[in-house]
Amino acid sequence: MNCMARLCFFSCCSQFSGPSSSEDVKGKGLQGPVRFTYGFSLVKGKANHPMEDYHVAKIVHVKGHELGLFAIFDGHLGDKVPAYLQKNLFNNILKEEAFWMHPITAISKAYEKTDKSILSHSPELGKGGSTAVTAILIDGRKLWIANVGDSRGVLAMGREVIQLTVDHEPSKERCDIETRGGFVSNMPGDVPRVNGQLAVSRAFGDKSLKLHLSSEPNIRTVDINNDTELLILASDGVWKVIENQEAVDIARKCKDPHSAAKQITSEAVKRDSKDDISCIVVRFKG
Repeated sequence: MNCMARLCFFSCCSQFSGPSSSEDVKGKGLQGPVRFTYGFSLVKGKANHPMEDYHVAKIVHVKGHELGLFAIFDGHLGDKVPAYLQKNLFNNILKEEAFWMHPITAISKAYEKTDKSILSHSPELGKGGSTAVTAILIDGRKLWIANVGDSRGVLAMGREVIQLTVDHEPSKERCDIETRGGFVSNMPGDVPRVNGQLAVSRAFGDKSLKLHLSSEPNIRTVDINNDTELLILASDGVWKVIENQEAVDIARKCKDPHSAAKQITSEAVKRDSKDDISCIVVRFKG
């Protein structure tokens, strides 16, 4: 099948989901000294199961502030956990009383509470889990980005390309996993896995492994200024085959962020990425 013919665009019906596939998958922020536009593209992988990547790409207005809400959720062993995150995680963050004064505390607490809720609903949500990368852009001035797992956020600012997130790989957190009573093994397969099963050391859900996993996010804040050019969020279906600098270079050549996101996912398909592939591009302009 032709690679371009395989491109399918997905959105789910929650209040934070992006536009439907019949609409242009892009938007723009109007407040703040630095304006921004965004677009996204999702492509189902080659595995014989339903699409497990979910996203959020939305602008909302809360307490007089314009918030850009962007996220990629990469599920495993089913799509119920990423679908739950799409519907609930940002709601839970914004419900935290500390959000406006202490965003790091609020985001961390919301991640923890959401994970506990997922585990308590395991009969309905199943045994699977999900990575997450979330970005909250406040009034076009301040960016708060958090992640668990290997979904990644990359920022182009001036001449720099900055990876804002941490890939939570079992080999990097072996000591913590072993302290919790788990182990890291390359068998079966060719990458380190928690208890020989999961290729990330932090995730939402995964009840059977939770004693040995963490859902604590890495959180970082960035001041947006006239040097800020691009933010790219993507699942590992992109990052397994495309380097950070390459993704930025592709996005820079495109006329708008929707085209950029689509080109990045198309390039991942061309490079034979077999996983589900999802990408959000936010472009800034002072």
